[in-house]
Amino acid sequence: MELKIEKLVYGGDGLARLPSDAQPGPGKAVFVPYTLPDERVAATIVEQKTGFARARLDRVLSPSPLRSSAPCPYFGSCGGCHYQHTSYEEQLRLKADILQEQLLRTAKLTLELPIETHASPPLHYRNRTRFHLRHEPAFAIGYFRHGSRDLLPVNECPISSPLINRALPRLWELGKAEAALGINEIELFADGNDERLLVELYLDNNNVRGEELKDFSVRLARAIPETDGIASFSPAFGVRSPVLRNHLLHGSSIMQYRTKRSAYGVSAGAFFQTNRHLIDRMVDVVVDERHGKLALDLYSGVGLFALPLAQNFERVIAVESSPISGADLRKNLPANASMSPHSVEEYLANFSQNKPAPDLVVADPPRAGLGTAVCRQISALATSEVVYVSCDPATLARDLKQLSNDAWRISAMHMVDLFPQTFHIETITVLQR
Repeated sequence: MELKIEKLVYGGDGLARLPSDAQPGPGKAVFVPYTLPDERVAATIVEQKTGFARARLDRVLSPSPLRSSAPCPYFGSCGGCHYQHTSYEEQLRLKADILQEQLLRTAKLTLELPIETHASPPLHYRNRTRFHLRHEPAFAIGYFRHGSRDLLPVNECPISSPLINRALPRLWELGKAEAALGINEIELFADGNDERLLVELYLDNNNVRGEELKDFSVRLARAIPETDGIASFSPAFGVRSPVLRNHLLHGSSIMQYRTKRSAYGVSAGAFFQTNRHLIDRMVDVVVDERHGKLALDLYSGVGLFALPLAQNFERVIAVESSPISGADLRKNLPANASMSPHSVEEYLANFSQNKPAPDLVVADPPRAGLGTAVCRQISALATSEVVYVSCDPATLARDLKQLSNDAWRISAMHMVDLFPQTFHIETITVLQR
C-alpha cells in the first residue's frame, strides 16, 4: 500500500497511518524502517498487532530532499544501522526531536532550556564490535539481517574503527581455513589509540575441545598481530540464566584503555563505552568543575567516571554489582575511592543517614534505567545535584517524571551522540534542587 510518513520515532522507524475505516480519529499506526518525514512510500504490511502494524519498505515514491546515499553497501539489509539514508546533521536534529517528544509524551516535561548536542565523527567510531559466525554450508562472518536471525556476510563495517576493519578480512581468511570450533561470535575491542586488540570468542556449548581452541587462538594471534589477548566465553553447566564462564586462551585478558584524564584496566567481558571519540567528552560533561568531599558513582562499571571524580573529590564511593566489571573497578580505583559490590538498590537501602551527605550523585544505569525504588532512594539522600547518564530516552523520561515529582529540576541536558547512524540516544541530564 501507499503510505505517508509523518515523523520518525524512537527505534528508527517512520510513523505512518493506516486508513481509518471510516471511524473518527487517526488510523492505526504503522512503522516503516528506512524512511524520512513527509516521504510517500510503497510498503507491505508484515505484522499486525492490536494497536499498531509493521511494514516493509518496498520503494520510496516521493523522497525527502534530505534523503542521501548510504556510506555502507550493506545498509538496508544489515540490522545494525537505521539512519544512513540521511546526513549526519539531519540525524542529530531528528534525535533531538525524538528525545523531546519522549520527554513530553512520557513525563509531560517540556524542556525550557536547549539540549546541548555533542557530535561524533559519523563513521569509524566504534572501538568494540561483535560479529556473528556461520560454519555451514560455508564459513561466513557478519551481522544479522534486519528483522531476522539470518546472517548477512560482511567484508567491512564503516562504523567500526580502522583497526577492527583491518582485522576483519584476516578473520575471514582464518575462518575459511579452519574447521568449525563451535564459535558463535567474535568480539573485537580496540584500545584508545586504535592500535591493540582484545578478542572475545563466544562458544555455542561446553563441548568445544580445549586443545583445538587453544591452537585456534595461537593462529588467530598470528593472523592479527595487534592482538594483546584472547578469551573464550561458554555457557555455565546447569545454569538456566545466561551465565558465561570465561577462559584466557592467549596473552592478557585485560585491555589497558587510556583516556585524557585516566587509564583503565578493562577485562574481557567487562562493559566500556564504545565510541572512541566521545569518551573524553562524556567524562568532561559529567565531572566538569564539580568538587567536594564525597561523590557517589552508581552503576560504576570499571570506573569511567569514578577515577576522574576522585581527582576532584576528597572521597568517592563506586557501586558496581557485576563481578567482572567490579573486579576491574577495584583494581582501577585510587586510594581515596572505595568500591561496593552490592546492587545500587541494596547499597542505597543501607546508606546510613548518619554519614555525611554526598555532594554529588552520578548514575549511569543500564537500559532499564533507575526505576521507582532507586529514584526514591536518590531523592531521600541529602544531596543537591545528580548527574544522570542514560542510554534510553523512554526509561529516562519515566525516571525524570518521578524525580521531578520529588522536587528535582533539570538544570542542563546534553545529548552525546555515541552511536551515529543508529537510533540510539545517549543523554546526560543534570538535576538540582
